[in-house]
Order: sequence, then C-alpha cells, then structure tokens
Amino acid sequence: MKLFGKITNFITEVKVEMQKVSWSTKDELVGSTTVVIVSTLLLAMFIGMVDMVLSKFIGFILR
Repeated sequence: MKLFGKITNFITEVKVEMQKVSWSTKDELVGSTTVVIVSTLLLAMFIGMVDMVLSKFIGFILR
C-alpha cells in the first residue's frame, strides 16, 4: 500500500501545481506560433542563400 500512497500523493501534488500554471490565451499562442514560423522561414532562406553563395565561391576557386 505504500506505493499506492506515493502515487496518490504524486497525483494530488500534480493537480495543485497545474492550478498554479499561467496558461497562454489563444491570441498569445497564435502570435507566438506565427513568430516561430516566420523566424524559421527567414533563417532557412538565409542559410540557403549563404550555402548557395559559398558553393559558387568554392566551385569558382576549385576550377
């Protein structure tokens, strides 16, 4: 029964801690998601351009 008591205690503590959580609103969540997606796309384009320039440069040097 000691294990069952520990599990019950854990679940009770989880419920208490979950009530303390400050959950984001839908607008905050959408805004944050938009920022992440736009940032990821911009970074991917930047890395792609740098890769293309460096590939051309190395190809030019090795000729």
